[in-house]
Amino acid sequence: MKSVKLVEVNEENWYECCQLKLTEEQSSYMESNAVSIAQSKFEPGLKPFAIYEKEQVVGFLMFNTEREELGGYWVYRIMVDRRYQEKGIGKRATEEMLAIMSELPGCERIVVGYHPDNRGAHRLYESIGFKDEGNRFGKEMAVIYQVTS
Repeated sequence: MKSVKLVEVNEENWYECCQLKLTEEQSSYMESNAVSIAQSKFEPGLKPFAIYEKEQVVGFLMFNTEREELGGYWVYRIMVDRRYQEKGIGKRATEEMLAIMSELPGCERIVVGYHPDNRGAHRLYESIGFKDEGNRFGKEMAVIYQVTS
């Protein structure tokens, strides 16, 4: 299995993160990585990470280190460049992210919201153990991962 690692966005990888692309259909579901990185500069609780496969930046994710709605810590973005999709990278990166987030103070729930038509996101989160408890925020559904200690 290829190695996937998360590295906090920094002066060496931010531009590569901004160059990553989703498929045309997926791009309607998510803000650009550049907007996400900018958002993290104004909301200090947000932590953006580059997803690496070996030494190549292949994706981006961001989560909040402050508890929000539904009593959980929220995942804001997870994306893998269209050239690297369907290789299990997103799942391995999400599992790495959950391990990091599980260490946040009092973390019992991790929440992610996504558009119900985003079948790829649905399959990914369901395969890792996120549950749909019927929570909806505007056009997004919010699914919950229960952290076990």
